[in-house]
Amino acid sequence: MAVHGGTTRAMPKTDDPELACPVSPVVDIVFSRWTTPILWALHTYGRQRFVELERRITRITPKVLTERLRRLERDGLVIRTYHPEVPPRVEYEISDLGRSLAPLFAHLTEWAEENLPKVEEARRAHDAGPV
Repeated sequence: MAVHGGTTRAMPKTDDPELACPVSPVVDIVFSRWTTPILWALHTYGRQRFVELERRITRITPKVLTERLRRLERDGLVIRTYHPEVPPRVEYEISDLGRSLAPLFAHLTEWAEENLPKVEEARRAHDAGPV
């Protein structure tokens, strides 16, 4: 049993850390490549069309952006709205569920500001060490 925020939850009975770790599914959903830039853009700039996202996230290909948006929509983090006009218009916005990740990203930002210099220092020390 594990206690999280005052509630007790039964942990999976397995010796496999990947299956036992309650954070793994969240990391798979939220921190896969391109997910955080898409969510950040939608959170920061609001509802956007595909081409607007494509312009903001310059290094993503249209194919990957389409795939990632579909996955985020399936996971409930992004809302896709189709407007049946001529020409058709599709807009994407972050959902309430997606917005609920804001505190997590804020904590990660704080951690990054405080600790990334330490990570860089550790990397330099490791790389300069004996082979």
